[in-house]
Amino acid sequence: MMKIKILSSKSRTFVRVAAVALCLAAGIFAQGPNPVIIIPGLTGSQLVNKNNGQTVWFRISKAKPDDLRLPIARDIDKMHDSLVPKDILREVKIRLLPKYDVYGGLIESMVDRGGYHEESWESGRGAPRALYVFAYDWRLDNVANARLLVRKIAALKRRLRKPNLKFDVIAHSMGGIIARYAAMYGDAPLPADGRKPVSRWAGGRNFDKIILLGTPNEGSVLALNSLLNGLRLGGIKIDLPFVRDMTKFDVFTIPSAFQLLPAPGTLHAYDENLKPIDVDLYDTKTWEKYGWDPFGDKGYEKAFKPAERAIARTYFSNVLGHARRLYEALGVEPRESKFAPSVYLLGSDCKDALDSIVIFQDKGDKWKTLFKPSGFTNAGGVKIDSDDVRKVMYGPGDGTVTRRSFEGATEALVASFLMPKSSKFVCEEHDRLQLNPEIQDDMITILTGKVPVDDQASPEQKPAGKDKKPAKAALKSTERQQ
Repeated sequence: MMKIKILSSKSRTFVRVAAVALCLAAGIFAQGPNPVIIIPGLTGSQLVNKNNGQTVWFRISKAKPDDLRLPIARDIDKMHDSLVPKDILREVKIRLLPKYDVYGGLIESMVDRGGYHEESWESGRGAPRALYVFAYDWRLDNVANARLLVRKIAALKRRLRKPNLKFDVIAHSMGGIIARYAAMYGDAPLPADGRKPVSRWAGGRNFDKIILLGTPNEGSVLALNSLLNGLRLGGIKIDLPFVRDMTKFDVFTIPSAFQLLPAPGTLHAYDENLKPIDVDLYDTKTWEKYGWDPFGDKGYEKAFKPAERAIARTYFSNVLGHARRLYEALGVEPRESKFAPSVYLLGSDCKDALDSIVIFQDKGDKWKTLFKPSGFTNAGGVKIDSDDVRKVMYGPGDGTVTRRSFEGATEALVASFLMPKSSKFVCEEHDRLQLNPEIQDDMITILTGKVPVDDQASPEQKPAGKDKKPAKAALKSTERQQ
């Protein structure tokens, strides 16, 4: 006969407490995918005038001649004007042309196919599959914007009373620089005395998975082109088709532009014989030598007020030095690796991207810098063919960011962070990476561990245009495990 043991009152209380604990634990582990933060790239956030509510970016015409230009200062942390970020740029409408999707399609895919729901930082829920967008003033210092992100996350955790909540991140283009700094240093500034900071993954407790989409981890030669020639209709594409002029004087006042220059030691530059030369982009003497700085330009005095011209050279030296220190900080080998988030790289390497510059002197001994593969005659009278120039100027990439910059392949400068769990390359343009269906599938698979909803349907149930290889299988077949 079976004997039944009667538990004491004390024992029954212990069992109930244990059962409740197990249920809570089970709830914690079964709560589903982490909330996600989308960080757009350069120009990917709306900017409005806080004084009158007028939208300044994006709009097809300028509100005033210097509407995007920042007032320069010796301390770049003090460079602010009346513009504030309002929202991520979802789409733009240019007169009679169709709407141009920017990040709206990515958000729709995360909601419709990934099962996420967009929430507000101030009043939204922190439930599983919550989706937050991080709009920021893309003209400002990336360190300042990374610290702003960390503070917004901290405020959200306090409001939700979830101090241990972790987020996944989708960071496009320059947004990846912000995500990297936020993970490594949290809310800490760059040391003012020039010392290299020590990273103990101060922000790592906030992040679980970080997906980098086409991030210029070693910078881009196109940033130098923008600083020398400005941005014009039909010019370079950085996340958006620029439809209005931004002069080199405008770009000169934008700290983030300097922080997208090729990282120290990674610039490929060639002389008149297409032989490699060393060029230090972070030394003001280099800019003076090649006539790159704006100070000798005819329009310089008209472009800047006397008070700004009085500090312009100091600002120039400081903004270059700050950009160099940012790269150095991102290259520090972090300690306490247990707090490191998992990193995934998704990009493109099928489109030619500008990878180098050619510098030579013309007959009048004036320095010329080539950003396009045009032929020329060197000082020795030898004609250099445009095809030969093209061979040294371009490399595989996404049309804007080279693969070597994306992977941080040139030096160990950025390798401390870039030890990706997987890497994948599809054929896509830089400003369409976030809208590519295959990449969207891969991101949802990475973040949720499941194939997106419509990929799980039978062929007859799938909507038109969705009949493609399941994302999980596609990712597995091409990823590089590290």
